[in-house]
Amino acid sequence: TGETAPLACENGSPSAGVTPEVTEGPYFTANSPERVSLYEEGMAGTKLVITGYVYTTDCKPVANALLDFWQADSNGVYDNTGYTLRGHQFTDANGRYELTTVVPGIYPGRTEHIHVKVQSPNGKLITSQLFFPGSTQNDSDGIFDQTLLLAIQESSGGLQGQFNFVVPVP
Repeated sequence: TGETAPLACENGSPSAGVTPEVTEGPYFTANSPERVSLYEEGMAGTKLVITGYVYTTDCKPVANALLDFWQADSNGVYDNTGYTLRGHQFTDANGRYELTTVVPGIYPGRTEHIHVKVQSPNGKLITSQLFFPGSTQNDSDGIFDQTLLLAIQESSGGLQGQFNFVVPVP
């Protein structure tokens, strides 16, 4: 579990497979607010900034792709009445996104993970999850997928993560 999956469409790669789909889980809430930061001042946990791109299978950036994120807090608890640690955003003209959040906590049966729905404009909606390298629970989580590992580095303000999504385009 110490391995980090290579970033899709990096190092001149001409093509990549679509980001694997995994279960939505029971905690999705529709109509999340549009925002690039799920982090709120004073929030417990390790601050995490995730950056990356949304690409087509031929590694072309997707402008205005939807990314909808939701996750548990640092104690492994979801906000099922409001929109804490929930939000959506759109990629910029270069297909880039940036999300500020906290590292989610573990709850029984699951490893640390962040849920995401990603979709190119008018394209197929992909529901997936992002996972953390080195988490001891990865091996026992039946949903864990090695290809969905974030590339994580420590930074002065917490952690930096990277992940590139690949979506089918109509």
